[in-house]
Amino acid sequence: MKLGTRRPARQATQRKRQAPKTAPDNGASGDTVVIERLSHDGRGVARDASGKTLFVDGALPGEQVRIRCHRQRSRFDEAHVVEIVRASHERVEPACQHAEVCGGCSLQHLDIDAQRRFKQQVLGEHLAREGVTAPASDIISASPYGYRRRARLGVKVDGKGAVRFGFRRANSERLFDIAECPVLEPELEALLVPLKQQLDELAAPRLVGHVELLHSGTSTVRVHQLKAHADDQARWQQFAARQQVAIEFSERQGGGTEAPVRLQHYPLQAGAHRLEIGFKPGDFIQVNDQVNQALVARVLALLSSTESRKVLDLFAGVGNFSLPLAANGFQVHAIEGSDIMVQRLLHNADASGLEIAAETRDLNNAPSVAGIDAVVLDPPRDGAQAVATALASDGPSWIVYVSCNPATLARDARILQEGGYRLHQLSLVDMFPHTAHLESLSLFTRR
Repeated sequence: MKLGTRRPARQATQRKRQAPKTAPDNGASGDTVVIERLSHDGRGVARDASGKTLFVDGALPGEQVRIRCHRQRSRFDEAHVVEIVRASHERVEPACQHAEVCGGCSLQHLDIDAQRRFKQQVLGEHLAREGVTAPASDIISASPYGYRRRARLGVKVDGKGAVRFGFRRANSERLFDIAECPVLEPELEALLVPLKQQLDELAAPRLVGHVELLHSGTSTVRVHQLKAHADDQARWQQFAARQQVAIEFSERQGGGTEAPVRLQHYPLQAGAHRLEIGFKPGDFIQVNDQVNQALVARVLALLSSTESRKVLDLFAGVGNFSLPLAANGFQVHAIEGSDIMVQRLLHNADASGLEIAAETRDLNNAPSVAGIDAVVLDPPRDGAQAVATALASDGPSWIVYVSCNPATLARDARILQEGGYRLHQLSLVDMFPHTAHLESLSLFTRR
């Protein structure tokens, strides 16, 4: 048998299907508890009869639920719901049929307004824990469904020869077959069932590692291969023609490099200017287009209301903030840790007829801010401790901080506050509805 070719299917055996987590289990034993609150990762928090803390998947504050523990630890146990005895008035029916098994959307059972209030609370708690004086946060949000323009789905051929295609199960590395995903942009969700059918028809599905979907005006299917297979690549080309999508292949070449791929673009409205931001697979872009548009507009509004003209954009990426700022008359100096990203940013600036100074620099070592009116920060989850420390002693009048981690934001905000800054405006950015992940936008000003 050739490498990657399909094994003959084994005879299927009947397997007992497990009941959903929130369904009654016909009287099986389990403790009944009352949920006190939500943890920062969105699980219900309760206590057992001995006072030990329980983290309960799928439970909401105020609910009385019967649970079963699936993991015991020294200081707490982890459990899931087997029956809802008394439901919260904020509980809703999940829009996705996979909500109980998928490891993606852990809060679809919570009303969207309640989700956002919960995230505002978490953001405030992190800041308060660091002693940061913070104003009440507003919310930057958009539609809670149909928002995700990029997704990566796994492919696995099991021991019976069946192809599995989808996301990972919650708390597991195992894939489940996906039939729908309401948080995907509709053009991408419509590809899920045809993609599973396509994978079933391949001669060598084991040679497919995963499939990446992207929608940026048009839809692209990127097939990540362990090794090229000419007949299957022809089948993929036929699939692309039928579905009217672009098809790309990624295959590891010698030395661990990947074959070159074309530059793709996403549109970005920056005031009166419409920009096309070029990127390639592996580049960081915000997956929620609507919220990103609103976020960029808010950053422009914040800085346009100040006296800032010379802006330092740190962790600049492909230019998500640098290009809109430059298009609206700001003098931008962009710094990014990746030389590839800097080259992409400069290419994007040139394509838009914009002048931006850009350089590659390790931002664990803070750059000079001499002559700068404002700083824009959009760091990764680790935050920007070195930069915050430098700005605290000698920073400009305005700092706009875009954060994807409330814990590191709070740490950096404390550093800035100790250096004489005030957290002047705060916004929750609901980039990933139905998950516990939260982002934020902060404006710091000198007192």
